[in-house]
Amino acid sequence: MSEHQHPVLARLEELQRGDLPTHGGRTLAYVYDAGLPEVDRVARAAVAAYAATNGLDPTAFPSVLVMENEVVGATCDLLDAPASAVGTVTSGGTESVLLAVQAARDARPDLAAAGLRPRMVVPSTIHAAFHKAAHYFGVETVVVPVGPDFRADVAATRAAVAADADRTVLVAVSAPSYAHGVVDPVAEVAAIAAEHGVRCHVDACIGGWVLPYAARLGRAVPPWTFAVPGVTSISVDLHKYAYAPKGTSVLLHRDAGLRRPQFFAEADWPGYTMLNTTMQSTKSGGPLAGAWAVLRTIGDAGYLELTRTVLDGVDRLVAGLADLPGLDLVAAPDSTLVAVAADGSCDVFTVADELAVDGWLAQPQLSYAGQPPTLHLSLSAATDVAGLLVALRRAVEAARAAGPVALDADVVGFVQALDPATLDDAALDGLLAAVGMGADADGGLALPERMGEVNALLDVASPALREALLSAFLDRLSRPVRGGGPGSGPGSGR
Repeated sequence: MSEHQHPVLARLEELQRGDLPTHGGRTLAYVYDAGLPEVDRVARAAVAAYAATNGLDPTAFPSVLVMENEVVGATCDLLDAPASAVGTVTSGGTESVLLAVQAARDARPDLAAAGLRPRMVVPSTIHAAFHKAAHYFGVETVVVPVGPDFRADVAATRAAVAADADRTVLVAVSAPSYAHGVVDPVAEVAAIAAEHGVRCHVDACIGGWVLPYAARLGRAVPPWTFAVPGVTSISVDLHKYAYAPKGTSVLLHRDAGLRRPQFFAEADWPGYTMLNTTMQSTKSGGPLAGAWAVLRTIGDAGYLELTRTVLDGVDRLVAGLADLPGLDLVAAPDSTLVAVAADGSCDVFTVADELAVDGWLAQPQLSYAGQPPTLHLSLSAATDVAGLLVALRRAVEAARAAGPVALDADVVGFVQALDPATLDDAALDGLLAAVGMGADADGGLALPERMGEVNALLDVASPALREALLSAFLDRLSRPVRGGGPGSGPGSGR
């Protein structure tokens, strides 16, 4: 701590030393780094300047409304939106998806009046946020398969919509899908939706600020924007490849009528009339100001160059993987996301552990519907691809030498015999201990340095059991630390 540093800020620095780095391009999920220090400086200043403002009432802080309208307008311009288009800045991609599903549901009050459950049709590769929305809003999810290219199956989508078109309120596709990095056949799916008078949402949260520039660079990008007839809404995250601070996303609708069911108003109580455009009421102007500042700092030409940089990096990574025994590219990426699988000589969970030794985070994705587990790599403009390839080669060599994770047969049998509906503390304690995650000296969880065995155990569990185990694990992690409230910190005199 420097001589003049506030002790609370010093404590924050100390806490952050255990976090993954948000800059440098080595954290290949969760964060996105442009590698431009000036952008980071401007963003932080803008967030701080607006941290205390509240977007709940645009008449109280009109500058927040000005920034939101300008950010939405820039997004409209980028995504070929018609003059009638409108949009809203949300807290992130999940909230944008939730609102798209909620608006589609609430646009059909006739279904609720008739006691019918609304439904939406999605490919199996759609982001889990859609399943969360279905859970929250009582919407039936009809999941259709994808083809061998991991793109939504058009014929299966057509059949699923036609099977009960009157109850279908939404069809959704990805640009690109998170797990495999490919763009769905948006034009074909949107045409099916339009034929039946159904909304079509494009989840472009992770690709929406990259794909338009990729097309301008001459890369082959399947059509997916509002230029496609039948597309009624699009979500795109600014805190991903617009390189804005967390958390900002934009949800666009083709016209105001489509957006109107998204709004919530309540006047039947003695307080102020609540009027919300998003799921939030109080909305700090900080993230919005940060996004507005970053968009203006980088500019159109800057985003074009950042996209050129990151996609050139994707090309180099794909070429390097072709010469790397042990890993196979799952699908030719349409954007910045790359998924790789092991060829049998090693396992991706050990590869991820070995990458972590060298300071790289690669996100394991568990097996699904007969597909093997994979590693998810989200590249950024700041990613040193040459360094990543060196780390991958060393990690694969170490993983091949060690061999795949060997699980105790009794532990595997114990896991597979668990009932997700009746998972209790005793069973969880046994599993945690088996993988080196028992209680530490302070009563918290002692996390192992390597997660390969944990991931391998989760991989043999059913999706329902994975959900139950990880929910129980999260519950264990999320416990209060007492005695640290106001008055107990530095400067309190204690």
